[in-house]
Amino acid sequence: MTAALIDRFRDRLPVSERTPVVSLGEGSTPLLPAPRLARTAGLGELWLKWEASNPTGSYKDRGMTVAVSKALEEGFGAVVCASTGNTAASAAAYAARAGLRALVLVPGGAVAGAKLAQTRMLGAKVLELDGDFGATLAVAQELADRGEHALVNSLNPFRREGQKTAVFEIVEELGSPPDVLVLPFGGGGNTSSYAQALAELGLGTPIVSVEAAERRTTIASAIRIGEPAHAEAVAASQALVVAVSDEELIAAWRELAALEGLFCEPSSAAGLAALRRGEVDGDRVVVTVTGHGLKDPVVAESHAAPAVSVRADADAVLEAVGR
Repeated sequence: MTAALIDRFRDRLPVSERTPVVSLGEGSTPLLPAPRLARTAGLGELWLKWEASNPTGSYKDRGMTVAVSKALEEGFGAVVCASTGNTAASAAAYAARAGLRALVLVPGGAVAGAKLAQTRMLGAKVLELDGDFGATLAVAQELADRGEHALVNSLNPFRREGQKTAVFEIVEELGSPPDVLVLPFGGGGNTSSYAQALAELGLGTPIVSVEAAERRTTIASAIRIGEPAHAEAVAASQALVVAVSDEELIAAWRELAALEGLFCEPSSAAGLAALRRGEVDGDRVVVTVTGHGLKDPVVAESHAAPAVSVRADADAVLEAVGR
């Protein structure tokens, strides 16, 4: 039987025997070697923490299992979040699993349609607000302050507690810490979670946190956040913050798919974009790939090579592929 993340790391999480475990089998995600990308980047070892294999397709599930379990323990009947998409789907799934209502607020026109469809299918009430992510988050916070809803954004410390477990898995599987950890930077909750895990392990492993150069307009909708909620925590973590262009994101995203067979959403390639540019020091590097490419298929459709129509004839097929 698959172990729930809370049960696997119970001694490192703020839970007790009274905490009802709301799980969908999150965590224990693959740590994959990437030899072709390593050679391209001139690295001895490159490892990819493939968080897209979590139940709803992103790393958010690590934190959501803890946040929703604690919300249920504390007697809440509903959860609320603001989201650029992945938190929405995760909150909806874990709320459904717990038998709670989910209210999801999104900035209008700023969230990938596949993520909204996933969230609606999971039973959440989805409202599109006429503001950016910051304004949407402020409304979610106000609703939580009124007492009926538990806020399950990463401002909820239980979210970050769950998300830190990715670092525990990386160090455990490698047998020792990597030279550096690299991950995308949207709101900054995951960076602060990684820093917390390293502190708990007594490690000084550096973190490279990679944001979009044009935060408010980037093609990478998951990190399209103008004002990061955890900017102070990221600064306190002493992570190296690197800004990459959309062109660099797209190039890294396509290269990951072509060379290593992993299809992620554009934001998840941020760490690889920094690596390709030479911003990452170390010979044994772990890059966290945070979400699945099926989260944003419209963007993929616009950047993938088009399908070609060919007669149902073997010679015609060989001619079309240039043989």
